Amino acid sequence: MQRSNIFDYKNYLYFKIAVVIILVAFAAYLIFEPAVGHYGGSFLGYGLGTISALMVLWMAWYGVRKRRYRSSGSTQGWLSAHIYLGTAMTALVTLHSGFHYGMNIHTLAYGLLLVVVASGFFGNYTYMIYPRQMSENMGEDSLDSLLMRIAEADKLARQIALVMPDDINNTVSRACRETSIGLGLIDQLRGYQPNCPSAQAVDDLTAMANELNPEQRKLHRELYTIMVRRLSLVKRARQDLMYRARLGIWLYLHVPFTIALLVAMTAHIVAVFIYW
Repeated sequence: MQRSNIFDYKNYLYFKIAVVIILVAFAAYLIFEPAVGHYGGSFLGYGLGTISALMVLWMAWYGVRKRRYRSSGSTQGWLSAHIYLGTAMTALVTLHSGFHYGMNIHTLAYGLLLVVVASGFFGNYTYMIYPRQMSENMGEDSLDSLLMRIAEADKLARQIALVMPDDINNTVSRACRETSIGLGLIDQLRGYQPNCPSAQAVDDLTAMANELNPEQRKLHRELYTIMVRRLSLVKRARQDLMYRARLGIWLYLHVPFTIALLVAMTAHIVAVFIYW
């Protein structure tokens, strides 16, 4: 039997609930139109806003609960609800605003909500896709073992290149010296090095083969094989760092923006009760 996941949890229970919530909210929005038009301070606006605020608090609690109860069975339902009800809440908040936006704390809270929801979607995508891709990329290897094999390839390639013509020696030395593997966050997130010296070295070695004598060509084939294998290892190491970085980076958006949303929402509510 196929195992349930967060999206089809209990036969799409929370998806169905989210659809009902959205449909009811839209029906109420169409049926109950205030004389002055829809806006956040209407009876319907207050109702949708109250429900939305409670949903924000409930979903913010999910992050706390996830760390307290780590078993998949206890959090799978919460995560499913988190995704579907969070999407429904976006529709409710939009209707709550009456599609009135401006340069104020109310629109700021709405904008922060959209950022939080969008970063949450990205986080769900990364945890659905990247762990499998990480396993396929690394196999039985670890990142440390890949780096050790790259270092060994560097040493062997340099030794062979020393007895080769200067242009080949310089090409190999540059590749070993200037190839970077995730030195900065941007490099890690994109998973590649622009104008990669290792890739360029492989291309250059291919073109240099015709200029060698028969004895040198034998060493060249050995060197070329090492550099191709080394490039493959470099790419795998970069991919692993990319997956790790992308798995973690969304939290640097999701968590701080969630806190900012809670602060802005509180200011929004206080401003409504003081000035409206």
